[in-house]
Amino acid sequence: MSSGARVIEVEIQNETHQTQERLRFASVPRIGEGIRLREPDGCWASYDVLDVWYQKAEFGDVWMPYLHVCMTPDEQPAAALQPAPPFFAEPRSPAWGEEEVPPFTG
Repeated sequence: MSSGARVIEVEIQNETHQTQERLRFASVPRIGEGIRLREPDGCWASYDVLDVWYQKAEFGDVWMPYLHVCMTPDEQPAAALQPAPPFFAEPRSPAWGEEEVPPFTG
């Protein structure tokens, strides 16, 4: 029998990027813990574990762990943290497709 460390394959559902991927861990992270994941641009970012659950696998009597994660607020790009424009913004002409269309009275 091998004395090497065992790994657990975990499916991660990423709320920030709306993606799913499978990664291997030495232990399943718990709710509230932080993990580091590689971003699509290749940089590393911190994520918070929002939820952990287990589902029975399609094969044998095996339960697969799933994580639901979201990027830690401090890691989100500065552009995403910009304040929303004021409610009373200057009037503008409608863009194409935004013209008011009269209701159908059939």
